[in-house]
Amino acid sequence: MTWLLTLVAAILPLTGGGGNAAGRGVTIALAPAQEAADAGDPLPAVTRARSPDAPLVVIDAGHGGRDPGAASEFSTRPEKDVTLALAVAIRDALAETGRVRVALTRSDDQFLVLEDRYGIARRLGADLFISIHADAAPSNDQAHGATIYTLSEVASDREAAQLAAQENAAGLIPGARLSADPNVNLILIDLAQRESMDRSAEFARLLYREAGPVFPFRPNWHRFAAFIVLKAPDIPSILFEAGYLTNARDAAYLQSGEGRSQIADGMRRAIEAHFARRFLRTG
Repeated sequence: MTWLLTLVAAILPLTGGGGNAAGRGVTIALAPAQEAADAGDPLPAVTRARSPDAPLVVIDAGHGGRDPGAASEFSTRPEKDVTLALAVAIRDALAETGRVRVALTRSDDQFLVLEDRYGIARRLGADLFISIHADAAPSNDQAHGATIYTLSEVASDREAAQLAAQENAAGLIPGARLSADPNVNLILIDLAQRESMDRSAEFARLLYREAGPVFPFRPNWHRFAAFIVLKAPDIPSILFEAGYLTNARDAAYLQSGEGRSQIADGMRRAIEAHFARRFLRTG
């Protein structure tokens, strides 16, 4: 998709670039992949795969460092530790089969601003970005099950909007635009994001299909929210809430070896199926 952004950026200034684009699309601060995060920062290690050209998935363990995330009386660890353990389990499950390459945005208790999380994925040239979280509903300890979020500038319901606001408050910094012309930006983002949002929703369905029989999802398992970490317009992205730390059963499951193993295996199957489908379409 990066080649498409570059091509359109080169063509539009010559053609006057879409004066009718105002009011369309999603306005997102978009930077070239190499500028999405500080180019001087070291990139995380990438696991080896059977093929050096294997697709790359970046797993983002939510929160970290001074941002502990959710906590509850049912959890012995804050969300930042639960998400890191899940991310490592998913990475290890994928590395074992070697069908895809994997990188973690963080492998220890490190704070990352939200743009740097998807910025790492863009710098690495990732083909899929997955942000791992654990939910919390302090006023409703009966809420349980996993939820998959994909990008929308208008949250699907009030709960999704509130959750997006909480996550976005964890670290917001301004980004650099690809063009000084906002109309050009709208067209560039429309072109890239239309495809990536469709592929994000497709992966969400695959994850539900592959993992639904193994661990519980909420009845309304697919929701939409304007999470900052989902706003890399050229990378299909989901935010996965693995369960509720404020629910005794979910909290025990998420902190158990069995729970991590089942979540990792369901995620692995969905990721491998996602890339197998894409290979069949383009091969």
